[in-house]
Amino acid sequence: MSTTLPVPLLVYAQHQSVLDLEPARDVRATLPVANSTKSFWFTDPDVTPLPTEGSEGPLTDDADICIIGSGITGASAAYHLARSLSDGKIANALGRPVKAVILEAREFCSGATGRNGGHLVSHTFFDFLKCQTEHGKEEALRSYNIEEYVVKEVTKLLEENSKGDDVDLVAGGRLILFFSKEELLEAKSDFLAAKEIGLDLSGIQWFTKEETQAKYGASYPSVLTPGFSLWPLKLVGVLFSLANKIGSGSSSSSPTFSATLHTRTPVTSILPIPQSSDINAVFPRRHNLNTPRGNISCSYIVHATNGYASHLLPHLTGSNGIIPTRGQIIATRAKVGLDILTRTGGTGNEGLEYWFPRPVKQPDEKYPLVILGGGREVKPQFQFYEIDDSIIDKEVGKALRAFLPAVFPGRFEPGNEPEIEWTGIMGFTRSGDPFVGPVVDHNNSSNNTAYEGQYVSAGYTGHGMPRAYACAEVVSQMIVADIKKEKWEPPEWFPRVYLMTNANRKEYAKV
Repeated sequence: MSTTLPVPLLVYAQHQSVLDLEPARDVRATLPVANSTKSFWFTDPDVTPLPTEGSEGPLTDDADICIIGSGITGASAAYHLARSLSDGKIANALGRPVKAVILEAREFCSGATGRNGGHLVSHTFFDFLKCQTEHGKEEALRSYNIEEYVVKEVTKLLEENSKGDDVDLVAGGRLILFFSKEELLEAKSDFLAAKEIGLDLSGIQWFTKEETQAKYGASYPSVLTPGFSLWPLKLVGVLFSLANKIGSGSSSSSPTFSATLHTRTPVTSILPIPQSSDINAVFPRRHNLNTPRGNISCSYIVHATNGYASHLLPHLTGSNGIIPTRGQIIATRAKVGLDILTRTGGTGNEGLEYWFPRPVKQPDEKYPLVILGGGREVKPQFQFYEIDDSIIDKEVGKALRAFLPAVFPGRFEPGNEPEIEWTGIMGFTRSGDPFVGPVVDHNNSSNNTAYEGQYVSAGYTGHGMPRAYACAEVVSQMIVADIKKEKWEPPEWFPRVYLMTNANRKEYAKV
C-alpha cells in the first residue's frame, strides 16, 4: 500500500498514550478566544438566527433553565425540552411558559459545531470489538444504536419540516479508505463480530483496491457506509427555531416554552443561591450565572460547552476530564466535477482525516469545494490541550494541502491553496465516551451540593454530530423528570457508560 501520504500511519496507540498522560501544566480551559479564525460555515450571510442575536439590549436576568453553549448540544437540549414540556402541565402549574435562556460566549454556534466537517454519519461497526471487550455486548449494541438513532431522527426531522435543502443535506455515504493492512484486518474483524450478534449491516459495501480506484480514484481497499453531509450551523439554527415554534403552542393552546438567545455573553462563573422560602417551588432558584453583561438567576443549568467545559467545571480538567483539542480544516477546490468526484465523503488513517464534497449550487461553479479536516497526527502532542482557535498550525496545514492530491491523484491540484482555512476546539476524553448527566465532582463529594440542578453533555472526542443530539435529549429528559419528581429511565439506545456518575452507570447497567 502507498507510503507517500503526508501523514504518519498507525498512530492510534500513540494518540491514546498521549491522551492518557497527565499534563505538566495547568490546563483548565479558558473562555473561547475573541479573535477566532472564520469557519466556512459562517460565509453565508443569510443564516438564522443572526450570529450576534441577543448580544445587545437588556439581558434576561431570570430563567428556569440556562443552557451554556449554542452548538448542536445546546440547541438540541432546547428542542427536546420544548417537546417534553409541550403537554402544558408545567406551564399551567406556573401560569406561564417555562423560560430557558441560551448563552454563548461568542457568536451563535461558534464553537465546535460551527467549525466541524459537516458529516452526519454513524460509526457503524467500527471499534465494535473494543467496545464489546471493555463494556460487554449490550453496551456495544447501544454504542451502535445511539448513532443510528441520531442519523435517523435528524434526517426525519429535516424531512418533516422541509428543511433538507435549507441545510444542504446530501445522502452521499461515507467511504472509509484503508491505508494499511492492519486497519483493514481490524475493520473486517469488527464487521464480522457486529454481524455475528445480529446488527443490520446490509447497507455496507466492501471494495478492493482496484474497485475503489475505478469508482473513486483512490488506490486503497475501502468500505462504503450510509451517511450524510450537511451545513451544521444551519442545522443548529433549525433546532433553535423549532424549539420556539413548539413552545409557542398553537392557535388553540397557550405557550409552554420559550428559549431566549444571548450571544457574546460568556458565563464567567456560577455561584450558588442560598436556599430560600421557595425551595419547594417548581423552579427554586439555585444558581447565579455571572456574565460581563450582568447576572442571571436560574434553577437548572445545562453545560453544553464541550472542549471548554473545565472553565466552569474545574474538576473536569486534565486527563480524567475533558481535554480541549484543536482541529484544523480547509475548504479546497477539486479539479474535476461531481460526476467524477461523486457526492461521497470519506475518512482515512484511523479516522483522523475526513472529507466531503459540497453541493454545486452556483451556475458558474464548475468544480465542487471539498471540506477536509485532520492532520493532527503530524504534531507530537496531537494538538491536545490547545484552546486557541485563532491559530492555524503551518505543519498541519501543509499536511492537509498535500493529502487529497496524494490520495486521489488527478482529482486535486498539487500545490493548490485552500479557499479558506480555520481551526476549532473539540473536547476529548480518555475513554472516547462523552460525559452525560448530573454534574458530579468525584474528587470532592462535599462540593456536589453546589452542583444540584446542573447537568452536562460534553466530551464527544471529535465525534459529536452522531451523538450530541441524543445525549442532549437524555439530559433534557433528566431535567423534566426532576421537575416532575419522576424517576428517569434511560432510553434503550443510550449507552450507560456515557453517564456522568459511577452510581448511575451501575444502576442502569442492565436496564
